[in-house]
Amino acid sequence: MTVYRLTETVAFPDPREADSSGLLAVGGDLEPTRLLVAYASGIFPWYDEPPILWFSPEPRAALRPAELHVSRRLRRTLRSGRFELRLDTAFREVVAACAGAPRSDAGGTWITPEMASAYTRLHELGFAHSAEAWRDGRLVGGTYGVSIGSAFAAESMFHRERDAGNVALIALIEQLAAWQFTLFDAQLPTTHLARFGISGWARDDYLASLAEAIESETRRGIWRFEHEGETR
Repeated sequence: MTVYRLTETVAFPDPREADSSGLLAVGGDLEPTRLLVAYASGIFPWYDEPPILWFSPEPRAALRPAELHVSRRLRRTLRSGRFELRLDTAFREVVAACAGAPRSDAGGTWITPEMASAYTRLHELGFAHSAEAWRDGRLVGGTYGVSIGSAFAAESMFHRERDAGNVALIALIEQLAAWQFTLFDAQLPTTHLARFGISGWARDDYLASLAEAIESETRRGIWRFEHEGETR
């Protein structure tokens, strides 16, 4: 498989040409236009030092938001009021917390300062969003990602208390379902994600669902949970 080197032109090769690891291209930049073209094409950046690496893995971790699975225990936690759940009130803090969260492979973070700055810019433009769990005025869990059309691509999540990241993720996906989103992308399948019904999709199936999703109008701007303003 050929790994493509990007130029100043904002364009990507066909994601089906990615190698067995999912690596498709190298180089380019993290400007908003390029990032949005990448996500609309089923491609995302993932690297810990330059150059930028662009991936389109197979299988792809994905879910139709309406098919989310929530265990009884987590449903009880959601209903208990233990956490205050918000959207888009602390985007930068969520990204920073995700960058500092310990990883199971002990390999450090891929959320470099350049990546954090790039996604913050997307947030300012209304394309990137955070879901947050708060307790006693402290941010204790959350996740963030990029929204295009009726697709949401989650980037990372963190927790400082048990279940805090999980309930933020669940609340986000349930809100996406209420807004008629058709695709939730979690990039790489994991055992943890599988508990929510997020499974590995064949690349062609994922790309077909993405192509349909990006035909919808993007819900830009600051998000809020509809049912209770900033809380749930």
